[in-house]
Amino acid sequence: MSTPLSADRGPGGPLAGVKILDFTRVLSGPYCTALLADLGADVVKVESPQGDEYRHIGPFRNGESALFQLVNRNKQGIALDLKSPPGRSLAAQLAARADVLVENFRPGVAARLGLGYPSLSARNPALIHASISGFGQSGPLRELPAFDLVAQAMSGFMALTGEPLGPPMKSGESIGDLAAGLFCSWAILAALFERTRTGRGRQIDVAMVDALIAMLPTAVAQWMFGAAPPTRNGNRHPISTPFGVYPSSDGYVVICVLSSAQFAALTACIGRPELAADPRYASDELRTRHEPQITSLLTNWSRTLTVAAALERLHAAGVPASRVESPEEVFTGSHVRERAVLSTTAHPLLGAIPAMEQPVHFSGLGRGRQRPAPALDEHHQAVLERWLGDVDE
Repeated sequence: MSTPLSADRGPGGPLAGVKILDFTRVLSGPYCTALLADLGADVVKVESPQGDEYRHIGPFRNGESALFQLVNRNKQGIALDLKSPPGRSLAAQLAARADVLVENFRPGVAARLGLGYPSLSARNPALIHASISGFGQSGPLRELPAFDLVAQAMSGFMALTGEPLGPPMKSGESIGDLAAGLFCSWAILAALFERTRTGRGRQIDVAMVDALIAMLPTAVAQWMFGAAPPTRNGNRHPISTPFGVYPSSDGYVVICVLSSAQFAALTACIGRPELAADPRYASDELRTRHEPQITSLLTNWSRTLTVAAALERLHAAGVPASRVESPEEVFTGSHVRERAVLSTTAHPLLGAIPAMEQPVHFSGLGRGRQRPAPALDEHHQAVLERWLGDVDE
């Protein structure tokens, strides 16, 4: 059953009035379009009759997926069978009215469904057509299926994560999906700005692996000019020292020192001010060369203190430092609350549930007005009426 849209279509904002047709599933594409919906874009999520796979991935409450809710906020939902001629025809009609189309099918699938850029741009030259895939629309790996873990493995990201003598490790989040979604939203905004001058759209090709490689400037710098190839460094910085995680009597403390002035402040803080004048530690490069000695000094100091006591001394000395907080501490903490990084939305079945906000604060744009993700095909008639001017299929 189709639900009519309220007059208030969400948070409003700089993208109000931009029509986005979203054929994406799982995480990379939905994350991209959620960011755009947060800024007021009219995002219509097109699903198969079976629904996005994330509807069926937990954790669940009353049959509703938390993951699906978080990355499909502020969207309207419509279900189309793209394997059928009527479904493909309706999809093409909607694409003719769209400003942006986003898809994350495997390369070649969109074209076979009649949703490729050449055919759609012939009818709608202003269309911005964005594709997210594991390895891009071209190149030797384009046909390979990809999940986030595959992208992390094939981008060098995993090889750089973990302890030096341990196995490669994945990131704690699906960073490949999220990076691709973020870069795709950035590219769409650039193309929308260009269209104000040219009147024409663009084809955008985002690869998860490319996105992760673009997030490795430190590793590329080491590969360019470094004496040794980039490798795993555990919790310490690959170039700067001291820059890592150190044990305390009741937890762990992060200490970050980049400049000689910060190093002098740190050495005074730990009661060893003479080390600031030691020629072995006269530069960041030299300190990294003597990283084991510095780590031993810091560890011997930090282990005698609680996290709170160590941070009190470090902060008083002006040394960048922090505790290692658990996700629950972060999500319920004062920073998230005051910055409104998370808010609450009213779900028709679940009541009040947490909602994610895009992290950027725009002057004059309020927060805390998130709409829950749509039920499957919830806005079918309303979308057809608003986009096509006709409720008949």
